[in-house]
Amino acid sequence: MPQIGQRATLPVLRESKFGLYLDGGDLGRILLPTREMPANWSVGAFVDVFLHHDSEDRPVATMKQPKAVAGDFAKLKCVSVTGVGAFLDWGLPKDLMVPFREQKTRMVPGKSYLVHVFVDEETGRLIGTTRLTRHLDKTPPPWRGGEKVDIILFAKTPLGYKAVIENTHTGLLFANQVFQDVQPGERFTAYIADRRPDGKIDLTLNAPGRQRMDDLSEQILNELKARGGFWPIGDHSSAEEIKDELGVSKRTFKQTIGALLKARTITADGKGIRLAAT
Repeated sequence: MPQIGQRATLPVLRESKFGLYLDGGDLGRILLPTREMPANWSVGAFVDVFLHHDSEDRPVATMKQPKAVAGDFAKLKCVSVTGVGAFLDWGLPKDLMVPFREQKTRMVPGKSYLVHVFVDEETGRLIGTTRLTRHLDKTPPPWRGGEKVDIILFAKTPLGYKAVIENTHTGLLFANQVFQDVQPGERFTAYIADRRPDGKIDLTLNAPGRQRMDDLSEQILNELKARGGFWPIGDHSSAEEIKDELGVSKRTFKQTIGALLKARTITADGKGIRLAAT
């Protein structure tokens, strides 16, 4: 069933001077404005569109893809503030409104904010909110340790960074697991490190066990090839240098280098590491 805030593939009913009318099911006829019409179309043919509201709060279709759909979390830039709220650039001509009641702190034009996009139950309109936690799932998470997930950071804490996992649950990325500069609103591929008895989820940016070493091995070999076969990095390098270059701890680096040496893929001396002659 077509829903506001999502993409849908809808059949063309007819053409008018305003554009194409599409069959929106329970939403009724939905206009795809003339400026949005595809080059080739016919009555009965299907078009893939995103559904939202026009300036008069009528359902309308667009061929464009916004930066976030209903249910998503995204970092968006505030472009204006009016008497009803703030408006964010989400990639469509009509900006996304964040009512004042949905702002934890008053938004300022020119600044970017992490928001959740959803359909307001009272008005049926798409809006944004910075009150994120109320839109997170409180049921037991479905993931097990070691599983790969997509995350977006939303708050820094003394322990690390809170993150939204797969647009549904929240988890914690501990500071000692982060070997690069990160900011709220950034997206990463992460892994479930642990599911605690209280239901909370610990995250890591490093793949578990063998997979982590395989990924780092590939990264090191690709860097060696790009450098012509030699890289002045090794046991003599500081932990900070390794962190800056590869985003991992020196211990993980040494374990991976050891495996590459054992496989005779590389050689090493006091100056650095080299691709082994083939």
